[in-house]
Amino acid sequence: MKVEGNHYFPIESINKDLLDASELQTTCVWKGVAHYYHLKIDDEQFKDMVWYYTEPKDAAKEIKGRIAFYQKDGVDVIEE
Repeated sequence: MKVEGNHYFPIESINKDLLDASELQTTCVWKGVAHYYHLKIDDEQFKDMVWYYTEPKDAAKEIKGRIAFYQKDGVDVIEE
C-alpha cells in the first residue's frame, strides 16, 4: 500500500531483529501520532528510519498495522 509516496508494509512481514525502538513521536494532522524505530543493518544503525501509527485517525485507518521506511541514507524501499 502506498500513501503520500511512502510504501506501508504489514508489520508482521518485517524482520523485528532489524528494529530498535525510538522515543521519537511526531504528529500528522490527518494520520495521527507516529511512533518510530531505528533500523539496524549489519553494524549500521539508521536513526528514526521507520515509523508506524498505532491508532491512526479515521481518514488513515488503512495504515493501521502497517509500517513505513524513509528512503534516504542509502536505504531503498522495494515492494515485491
